[in-house]
Amino acid sequence: MKQKLTQQFTAVYKKQGKWYVGWVEEISGVNTQGKTLKEAKENLKEALSLILETNRIFSKTIGGRIIREPITLSR
Repeated sequence: MKQKLTQQFTAVYKKQGKWYVGWVEEISGVNTQGKTLKEAKENLKEALSLILETNRIFSKTIGGRIIREPITLSR
């Protein structure tokens, strides 16, 4: 049985006019908007999931030997 991996990221939201915009601090390109804060949060989770899935697929298709390992950053 495959164990489910849980990762934590930082979501940032800002109201701009009638819209809420949101992005993930740790990963460039993960951003979204919504008419409500709830909608922006749902959209951001979906955007993050899609980016992570795309990156995993890309890693498998680049060919050759790759090295995959956890990386930890202490601040």
